[in-house]
Amino acid sequence: MKFLRTILDKQSKHFEEGGKFPKLYPLFEAIDTLLYTSGKVTSKGSHVRDALDLKRMMLMVIYALIPAIIMALYNTGFQSNIGIASIADYEPTGWQQQFFLMIGLTFDSTSILSNMVLGALYFFPIYLVTLAVGGFWEVLFAVVRKHEINEGFFVTSILFPLILPPDIPYWQVALGITFGVVIGKEVFGGVGMNILNPALTGRAFLFFAYPAQISGDKVWAAVDGMSKASPLGQFADSSMQLTATWWDSFIGLIPGSMGETSTLAILIGAAFLIITKIGSWRTMLSVLVGMVLMAFTFNLIGSDTNPMFAVTPAWHLVLGGFAFGAVFMATDPVSAAFTNTGKYYYGFFIGVLVVLVRVVNPAFPEGMMLAILFMNVFAPIIDRFVIKGNIKRRLARNG
Repeated sequence: MKFLRTILDKQSKHFEEGGKFPKLYPLFEAIDTLLYTSGKVTSKGSHVRDALDLKRMMLMVIYALIPAIIMALYNTGFQSNIGIASIADYEPTGWQQQFFLMIGLTFDSTSILSNMVLGALYFFPIYLVTLAVGGFWEVLFAVVRKHEINEGFFVTSILFPLILPPDIPYWQVALGITFGVVIGKEVFGGVGMNILNPALTGRAFLFFAYPAQISGDKVWAAVDGMSKASPLGQFADSSMQLTATWWDSFIGLIPGSMGETSTLAILIGAAFLIITKIGSWRTMLSVLVGMVLMAFTFNLIGSDTNPMFAVTPAWHLVLGGFAFGAVFMATDPVSAAFTNTGKYYYGFFIGVLVVLVRVVNPAFPEGMMLAILFMNVFAPIIDRFVIKGNIKRRLARNG
């Protein structure tokens, strides 16, 4: 790789002040630091050195997402293959399924390869659209503001496809990530300044702007003309019978947003984040505690007209985006509470709110997205009260 380092060093002069393309320096610097460690180092002992920089932190999050990505590929293909098998004389119309047949594979839900490849044909185009469009806005704002392109977008570019249905139109993907990056982050000043999670902001925009394409029954299985409700939707509709078992929901063999279905894969990622001290166990634990307490409360109250009152904490854990949101969204270090005590309050109220939305408003059974965004807004206020309380206690102790 020495030849590549030599090429980059020779080209760097063209992107520095006085060169041919000084405005494109952020883009050149992003490519350079993505391939190699930055050559800028501290030279005096007064600086604090830490092996865990922002780039490595983002890479750790991506590593933690790998199990969820693998299950997203498998389950997306699995649900599609099951749907195709249930339709007599099915004729594929989407380019994914036509390409799938062209490379010599068959629609077989019992084949791991068939499920993985078919799922990949739905997931990766959405990811590439997200990366291209979101990356464009990141580069544009970096060039205009003359600052570095931050690695944080790579995590957002993976999170966003994982919280979308497999059959969403690509133009909506582009519109959603544009809203998430520009309105959810860049208008606040960029990385470290945003108060809302960019990926969830983009998804919230799509939900309220195009609800039929982001929450309708037909979006969960990538088969034209087929309706397949998610288990959470089945719970909310008393006229529907639950078709999935708790174990299927835990493993991730259910319809839903591509990366949110497998609680098992998400918990593996959670363990990795906690061990590497990247994700806050305080936030994850308090989200779980808030959900359990609120779910038990509704279980005790009961209802003859609303079946969501009877949903147990065990089911809330494996349904919808609860697990994914608790592990990868609520723990966002920028938009979440920063203080350790504040993380307990922040996570607890997310857990309470998600159950409150799911149960009290059965027309909108998925409440994790709104709960996290709502608490994103209050996270700075929570931290402020915690810090002021600490100052008062210290002043009292020291007279």
